[in-house]
Amino acid sequence: PQMQAIFDCRIPCEKAGIPFIADGGIKFSGDIMKALAGGASSVMIGSLFAGCEETPGEMVLYQGRAYKMYRGMGSMGAMERGSKDRYGQSAVEEVSKLVPEGIEGQVPYRGSLSSNLFQLVGGVRAGMGYVGAPDMKLLRERAKFLRITSASLKESHPHDVIVTKEAPNYRQV
Repeated sequence: PQMQAIFDCRIPCEKAGIPFIADGGIKFSGDIMKALAGGASSVMIGSLFAGCEETPGEMVLYQGRAYKMYRGMGSMGAMERGSKDRYGQSAVEEVSKLVPEGIEGQVPYRGSLSSNLFQLVGGVRAGMGYVGAPDMKLLRERAKFLRITSASLKESHPHDVIVTKEAPNYRQV
């Protein structure tokens, strides 16, 4: 998640009693935990769910793996098909003058939405348990954030092993 943006929004939003949504960078349940612990009230999850069975988008095979086509709402293709007014560009008539704020591409097929939600909720539950927080208030009070190097991040994930069976809640990226 975009942690600095979350940290910057937390105090003013708390003072005003306004909930805010963290948007961007959610790949795992741990990212949801970081966003919530950092002060977000909720998170947006776009491309993560885009690979689910129930979402729109054509299924394609690429190099032996299944993918779903993904088109973000701010992408050029979505703007051409009517979403440009959401981005303050409704008066733009020439396609070449549109300024996209999203992408189109393919995302790994992830199976059913229900199985993905089950794994995400389980990860959030585990994360709250690690912090010893039964609720959001205690999560924010007890969570500690530490900066780590890219080498530490790499070391904190499985390494020096060839994964032969992917877990449903962890896919190497």
